[in-house]
Amino acid sequence: MTTGTDPLAPLAQLDGVPEAVAEVRKNVDRLYGHRVMRRRAGEVTSESALRGARASAALEGADWPLEEVRRRTDFGADPEARTVGAALRLSAEAGQLLSVWRTSPLQVLARLHLLAVGDGDPAAGRPRRDGEQAAPLFPLEVAATETAAAGAPDGPVGELPPPPPPAEAAARLDQLAGLLAARAERPTGGAPALVVAAVVHGELLALRPFGSYNGLVARAAQRIVLTAEGLDPKAICPAEVGLAELGTAAYRRALLGYLEGTPEGVSRWVVHCAAGLGLGVRESTAVCEAMQRGMV
Repeated sequence: MTTGTDPLAPLAQLDGVPEAVAEVRKNVDRLYGHRVMRRRAGEVTSESALRGARASAALEGADWPLEEVRRRTDFGADPEARTVGAALRLSAEAGQLLSVWRTSPLQVLARLHLLAVGDGDPAAGRPRRDGEQAAPLFPLEVAATETAAAGAPDGPVGELPPPPPPAEAAARLDQLAGLLAARAERPTGGAPALVVAAVVHGELLALRPFGSYNGLVARAAQRIVLTAEGLDPKAICPAEVGLAELGTAAYRRALLGYLEGTPEGVSRWVVHCAAGLGLGVRESTAVCEAMQRGMV
């Protein structure tokens, strides 16, 4: 059994991160204590999955109204519809992959990409090869409807650097998988779930290991981590909703901070992920309130 120190643990002590972790924990616990959760937790989970998928698809370039996503049954007609369908499939399947994630995260990532693109695509479920490009992470500008976290940088957003070559991306992905597997063997302690989820999310956006849908896969992996690590065991906190509400400019700016690799940059990224999760908690709290009033 692995007993060494969690290499992600120091990230939990970066400036602003302990406060973000504590605030998220408090808000998630409050949501889980809502009286609706005693009787209709399954319905809240389903609604969270739907709203999270809609938001993730918007960040991937298909910004559809929630009711259109709820109404539609055909998701193969055009690129936007396929993106929405991909997000829905990932959201529906994520909860079934928890046990595999704990021992083989790379297998789960391959499965997520296969679900996103469909088994008719020859690149489904496999990493990029030499000469293959990764699709842009933010093909559509999503305007912010919520203010970014206090202290977040403002102003023009720089361009994201290209992802590393396939061989380097594969090596770093193997390192990430080894780190996660070692955490699964550690009985207690280590970095909090929010920090682990933010690192997985950030690494997948940085590496863009697949040719397409890397954003969808990264956000689905974040949701899996939050569930598997016990912060959100019923998957009722759609962080994707919060990330969309904060807008793509803030998302990209926070990711640039992560890519810098400095303590300040990584801290900004974790705090941004925390803000997204906090807004997701708010979204599901509103759902619970609507259910309590008989509106849902």
